[in-house]
Amino acid sequence: MRNKTLIMLVVAPALMLILGTLTTADAQQYQPTLGQGGKDVIWMPTPPELVAAMLDMAKVVPEDTVIDLGSGDGRIVIAAAKRGASALGVEYNPDMVELSRLNAQKEGVAAKASFVQGDIFETDFSRATVLTMYLLPDLNTRLRPKILAMKPGTRVVSHAFSMGDWEPDETSEEEGRTAYFWVVPAKVAGTWAWQSNTGSAELSLRQTYQKIEGSLRTDGKDLPLKDAKLSGDRISFTVGEGNPSVREYSGQVHGDTIDGTTAVAGSAATKWTAERRSAPR
Repeated sequence: MRNKTLIMLVVAPALMLILGTLTTADAQQYQPTLGQGGKDVIWMPTPPELVAAMLDMAKVVPEDTVIDLGSGDGRIVIAAAKRGASALGVEYNPDMVELSRLNAQKEGVAAKASFVQGDIFETDFSRATVLTMYLLPDLNTRLRPKILAMKPGTRVVSHAFSMGDWEPDETSEEEGRTAYFWVVPAKVAGTWAWQSNTGSAELSLRQTYQKIEGSLRTDGKDLPLKDAKLSGDRISFTVGEGNPSVREYSGQVHGDTIDGTTAVAGSAATKWTAERRSAPR
């Protein structure tokens, strides 16, 4: 009995010290306030419903790398990690970074969700397959050249603010909030030397972000492209008037080459390739 009493006298103070430390840590945990100032923006968190909608728009899957610019308390990064993606938050406020790490631990996704303290304009986010942000219109516009230089097919989602004259591919409304979605387009403008089973031709393309137009010159005739579409590195269009003369084309852009297939309705598809001979300056 005497030994048990002695053990309790030794253990009890240590246990109280540990509990006291935990209580103090909880009390001292950083608590951000709505509208608090930051380097470029004030802190206004994205509602959970819109976070889910943004990740749905980008079709986030476990194979994705999601990077959130100005990640705040980490909620978008944590939500992406819960979907199995590898996610990174870039946040200038070091207190927010530490809070985000604690939040990720509490949600059990610390292995998938990471955070760095940094300036969004100085950070390399080129490895992202999905880029998310809740910034301001002028910041989005400043980031736009860097985003457009990312790998074609990268998905971009912005809460509340657009990208100037780069029109979104899709918008979504949740609880009075708007999310904008883009797919980074391949650079296809220029003149392309065309080869197919039916002979050679010249493809001319003009481009404004993901919107394209142009013509296919063959047998001395310039045939306008119709229903021309560009989504990431995928291109498609039709040439010709009325069935059965309308020919459909689709292809994948690989820098200065395009590989694809073409077919007239009801016929077997044949292959075509094109190499860029010149590009706009």
